[in-house]
Amino acid sequence: MTSWTALPRAAFDLETTSRDPREARIVTASIVVVRGDGEVDDSFEWLADPGVEIPAETTEIHGISTGHARANGRPVGEVVAEVAGALDALFDNGIPVIAYNAAYDFTVMAHEAARHGASTPAPAPVIDPYICSKRVDRYRKGSRTLAALCEEYGVALDAAHTASADALAALRLADRLAERFGELRGSATDLHAAQIGWAREQAANFQEYLRRVKDPAAVIEGDWPVLPQPRP
Repeated sequence: MTSWTALPRAAFDLETTSRDPREARIVTASIVVVRGDGEVDDSFEWLADPGVEIPAETTEIHGISTGHARANGRPVGEVVAEVAGALDALFDNGIPVIAYNAAYDFTVMAHEAARHGASTPAPAPVIDPYICSKRVDRYRKGSRTLAALCEEYGVALDAAHTASADALAALRLADRLAERFGELRGSATDLHAAQIGWAREQAANFQEYLRRVKDPAAVIEGDWPVLPQPRP
């Protein structure tokens, strides 16, 4: 079986207004498509006016202010529809989409699509270097941010916290992890299915740890790659 690492694949990243994926609005989005040899074949970028104020603390991260987004961004509903359509086309063609901490980005997409009446595809197959790294190097200490893992695995990350740079770095990181750990090679469909279980297990372990040492009521969600609507 040919591994997904030798086939066309894509990367996806959002920059938003909030850390909460159920409340966050899209500010920028990027999709990068590469050929089987890893060379960039196409890329797409969007700047949206999210329709809400962009908090100063998030502007410090991605560099987009409310004023800039309002002056230069397109209506967020149009952007959401176009991004959803691009993702849908990739999934329809069996092209895996790589996203770091995918449950954040795809949950944002699901909620933005609901707000603006856009259809959103069921995201599959998805490859998440965050979930994969926790699987194959579970006892690693220290930060697991995209920047930290890129540094560890020798992946260039220029202009961090811009959607296009983060997307391409996540793709390169996924490739590097698969080179080192055979468990991550094979079909993207099989890897997607495995990550569902890995994410659930990782969340349960972290929740158990937090309840034991810090907060007896801690809850860590393990759904992947989309978090469900919260219970009332």
